[in-house]
Amino acid sequence: MSTLPTRRLGRNGPAVSALGLGCMGMSFAYGAADETESLATLDRALELGVSFLDTADIYGPYSNEDLLGRALKGRRERVFLATKFGIVFDPANPGARGVNGRPEYVRSSIEGSLKRLGTDHVDLYYQHRVDASVPIEETVGAMAELVRQGKVRYLGLSEPSAQTLERAHAVHPITAVQSEYSLWTRDPEHNGVFEVCERLGIGFVPYSPLGRGFLTGNITSASELQSDDFRLSTPRFQGDNFAKNLALAEQVKRIAADQGCTPAQLALAWVLAQGEHLVPIPGTKRRKYLEDNLGALTVSLSAAEQAQLDTLFAPDAIAGDRYTAVGMALIGR
Repeated sequence: MSTLPTRRLGRNGPAVSALGLGCMGMSFAYGAADETESLATLDRALELGVSFLDTADIYGPYSNEDLLGRALKGRRERVFLATKFGIVFDPANPGARGVNGRPEYVRSSIEGSLKRLGTDHVDLYYQHRVDASVPIEETVGAMAELVRQGKVRYLGLSEPSAQTLERAHAVHPITAVQSEYSLWTRDPEHNGVFEVCERLGIGFVPYSPLGRGFLTGNITSASELQSDDFRLSTPRFQGDNFAKNLALAEQVKRIAADQGCTPAQLALAWVLAQGEHLVPIPGTKRRKYLEDNLGALTVSLSAAEQAQLDTLFAPDAIAGDRYTAVGMALIGR
């Protein structure tokens, strides 16, 4: 087994591999699943020293946790395992999303996740989205009880507002915040979340650090995506927005060629350079992309290259929202 550089999740948190692995796409949202290749990718990740795996009960739903449970059988101790609760689907309306942060739902959700994952504890348990109808103090209070029971080691929140994060941390230490962050999604720099994380010593876990694949240079037309790929429903992948964003992705390709790395490695190197408390979790279900992503750990960007990327990807340069209106309504609460 190889070793990778490590980073600490927060001031007092655990050390994990400096790049984790987002597992959602193995079962959910990005077209047809390929279980054989996904299991091989998980094997390869562990072999290369990736120790931080990320899933959620809603991925599938449930099938992604099942997949990880099978993949980790007999070697659970080799990974720092994160999962999430809180997003609920309406079976009668697949396009709808709800959020449940009630204490009784927290307690029932962890039991299902533990069973599917084949473990007696989760290392990091996130509230996937904040439930605006339930005070965060009540939700985090129930999550803290899971820590006392030994079912969970550390607590996290996904896509909270800065104010909610502060309130949550006052109830029980929050070890990590997971939010979308990349060259083309820089909201945490401006909405107060980065500032709160740094002040309170909370780790930050960027998901979709490759812009949902856009920054890899592998997507040149929306028609390349499978019909059930959720990205087709998002504004950034539609119409004129797609064309404008594609022009930016071409710039990443150009700078990467000058640097002697792949576009994905350049984009991940930029995220890694934003702070030692950041641990990105690029997702993939293929070994070749996993290996390419890990190559980012050897890429060093000059100050000039960072400044060039910062200028190219100023917040107003990106065309379109990152989610549909339904999805956007669930973030930053």
